[in-house]
Amino acid sequence: MLVCTALVLMMTAPGLILFYGGLVRRKNVLSTMMNSLILMAVASFLWMAVGYSLAFGEGNAFFGNPMQYFFLKGVGLEPNPDYAATIPHQTFMLFQMMFAIITPALISGAVAERMQFKAYLLFTILWVLCVYCPLAHMLWGKGGLFNWALGGSIPVLDFAGGIVVHISSGIAALVCAIFLGKRSGYLHEPMIPHNVVLTLIGTGLLWVGWFGFNAGSAVSVGALATSAFAATHFSAVGATLAWVALEWLKLGRPSVLGAASGMVAGLATITPASGFVTIPAAFLIGLAGGTACYLAVTKLKNIFKYDDSLDVFGVHGMGSTVGILLLGFMASSEINPLIAGTFQKAGVAVSLQGGMNQFINQAIGVGFTIAFSGILTWILLVGIKMITPLRVSEEEEDQGLDLAEHGESAYND
Repeated sequence: MLVCTALVLMMTAPGLILFYGGLVRRKNVLSTMMNSLILMAVASFLWMAVGYSLAFGEGNAFFGNPMQYFFLKGVGLEPNPDYAATIPHQTFMLFQMMFAIITPALISGAVAERMQFKAYLLFTILWVLCVYCPLAHMLWGKGGLFNWALGGSIPVLDFAGGIVVHISSGIAALVCAIFLGKRSGYLHEPMIPHNVVLTLIGTGLLWVGWFGFNAGSAVSVGALATSAFAATHFSAVGATLAWVALEWLKLGRPSVLGAASGMVAGLATITPASGFVTIPAAFLIGLAGGTACYLAVTKLKNIFKYDDSLDVFGVHGMGSTVGILLLGFMASSEINPLIAGTFQKAGVAVSLQGGMNQFINQAIGVGFTIAFSGILTWILLVGIKMITPLRVSEEEEDQGLDLAEHGESAYND
């Protein structure tokens, strides 16, 4: 579990840092990297102070008691049987903290090259506390609204964070992109990635790190961790092949960046389903996710003309939405026996095996997350705008955020 914890942290730094850093223009490389780097400190402090309590403390259906684990009081080296009976409570806390770091970091890709760093920091702090932590409690916390294993009233299957991480951040990214407006010159001048090599290195690190993300969510060594590991890999395979094939058919040649995008799309798509589906099902989910994400990035974005700089919504939001919904039909008790009868409804054990009933539960979870994250993100942006400008000035945007916001340059040639 400690190795998995380190792998998930590696997804942020250097994985996401390199992936996003290569996709922006050279005048914004450091500022884009900084948006992910700083969260390793900021989100960790929030998690230590009150975030872990909000997410995993005992509370109501929507959030935990903020004082129960205040500054990690009571989070010791003995297991917490509610969440992980065979590892130290601190190990579980650290593993979950890495998710709280990377989730808001994903959002930064939608506002790259134009959001003021001060406003970004304030937004991130509030978003982690008001959106991420409550969603983590609802899906995984004791008594959370959707936690089918620990007393929730609506059983939603989400093994490793499709709702908590990818849909929540994807919707928040879309709202942020629309609220901030387009980058200066968007659709009128080229905004091509300045270094695809960096992005490819980041892609590889994300794929490797994702095994910690998904397999680690089994919170134990055994068959379930192995199954989640395998599902993760073969979904990425399916999505990569789908994206490359579609691009080849449309453009007459496959792009390296397209292959990388397909890989990340497949990983995001399988995240909620990784501990519940067979390998063939995971491959099909990857094919569907790769196709849906490709169409979101190449068609949907062009139709509505929103400037999601690095396609956070198109890849993460759209991908995990597909994964969550398909999981409703494909969840198998052969892979995860707990879903055969752990959920209690009116004192009777209910199976969460794939079918129309579970699909409806999954759809409720998706709809709630879209509304919850979208509305609260909008409210936070409105409030922050009253305190400080959200965007840098036109002159600073033209100069580049590396110099304007941080007084540094990535390249001195």
